[in-house]
Amino acid sequence: MSRADGLIVFSDVSFEHDPTRPILKEASFVVRRGAKMTLMGQNGAGKSTIFGLISGALSPDSGDINIQPRTTIAISRQIIPRDELTLTVRAFFESCFKEKVYDIDPRIEAVLEVVNLTPTEKMKDTFKERIIGSFSGGQQARLLLAQALIQDPDVLLLDEPTNNLDVAGIEHLTVFLKEYKKTVLVISHDADFLNSFTDGVLYLNTQNRQVEQYNGNYHTVLKDIAARVEKEQRQNAQLAKQIQADKDKINYFASKGGKMRLVAKRMRDDVEEAEENKVDVRKEDRTIRPFTIETQGEVPLEVLRITSYKVIKNHQPKEVECDLVLKRGSHLQIIGPNGIGKTTLLESFASGHAKGEHVAPGVKIGYYRQDFSNLDFDKTVFETLMDSMPKKIEEDMRSIAAGFLLYSDVMKNKVGNLSEGQKGLVAFAKLTMERPGLLILDEPTNHINFRHIPVIAEALHNYKGAMILVSHVPDFVEQIRIDEILDLAKSL
Repeated sequence: MSRADGLIVFSDVSFEHDPTRPILKEASFVVRRGAKMTLMGQNGAGKSTIFGLISGALSPDSGDINIQPRTTIAISRQIIPRDELTLTVRAFFESCFKEKVYDIDPRIEAVLEVVNLTPTEKMKDTFKERIIGSFSGGQQARLLLAQALIQDPDVLLLDEPTNNLDVAGIEHLTVFLKEYKKTVLVISHDADFLNSFTDGVLYLNTQNRQVEQYNGNYHTVLKDIAARVEKEQRQNAQLAKQIQADKDKINYFASKGGKMRLVAKRMRDDVEEAEENKVDVRKEDRTIRPFTIETQGEVPLEVLRITSYKVIKNHQPKEVECDLVLKRGSHLQIIGPNGIGKTTLLESFASGHAKGEHVAPGVKIGYYRQDFSNLDFDKTVFETLMDSMPKKIEEDMRSIAAGFLLYSDVMKNKVGNLSEGQKGLVAFAKLTMERPGLLILDEPTNHINFRHIPVIAEALHNYKGAMILVSHVPDFVEQIRIDEILDLAKSL
């Protein structure tokens, strides 16, 4: 593609957060007008940083970013920052405009309809005064998209837009993006979602900090990348075999002395050239190591008894009678549409003493929250994981952390400065160290690289304690043993 045809053009762009965290090194790529592209890379590679560079929130250290004049850009962020959760719906939308918008109410109503979050007739008059933090995770995901759309941008940047969305929400978003006429760049780990509308991929290679550009749908590009890696590994294996054979000959000839030493010297030069011809196989294709979440020493047979629980109907809580016993080794899945109260229910279970829910005494609860709010964002990864160790043995902690790709360069960072995907890996590492008797998981695949998901699924499948799972990702759930399903929608 000619750079002259590009709506967004990166030319030899370099950027680093600090000298120890380079993101881009002389990276170049082109995005044409009307393209629908995926930005792909390992957790923590810097995908959200590239969005910041495109939007102008960040400036490159060197190189040029050229965007056609009068191009407007809006980002649908991964999460709503904590300081915005106290805003009203109206204030939330007003905050994305520099100047007062006098027709804000009809514009809000229009974008809420687009994201399928239209209030009921009863709630219509008060909806815009509702506090953002009162919405479910899935509803907040729709609000984030609506906040970007209300700006009517030429370029729409979507950062993990399917996180927390139920099946209906993902289907609605997919149809919208297929019909959308403007330029879209998406960061997502939902392969099927991406494949439904993507016509190209920008791949952030964390080894050389370059951006590789591919044309084609998402699945095709993944196959191309996998084939390239396999070819590189095969070439390296052949070179390594030849190099070793030549080294053996060199040692033999050198031992003979005389003219054979000159032959050995020439062969050494050839070996050095062969070593230089080895290809650096990309590191970002690594996955986390298989892991086990052990249970605490003594787990009672009856872990949790539920006699009643609450669901949300027409924005009001409704108490539902129930008689459910979660036993040791049993896996329970809770299902229901966005806004019905799944996360609220998990939080009540995690408290251990909510009305109608009784956790057996002495049962240790491990809770994976979708917003990671049970992690201390001001602590370093090192401090967080050491605090989770029953026995404070640094060597053991670092070994576990390395299995989740949490190496020394990550360990010294504060949790709050990590990418959302890295926070998820910290949360899983923490769970393995805590050894819970009751494991509660709220959308554990959010933000997680798709390569890691089968490993996580296997660990949960083999978990021997009691487990409660909420997930809107069918392919993930199918890999896990589920003994019982609680459908909250049947309670309405």
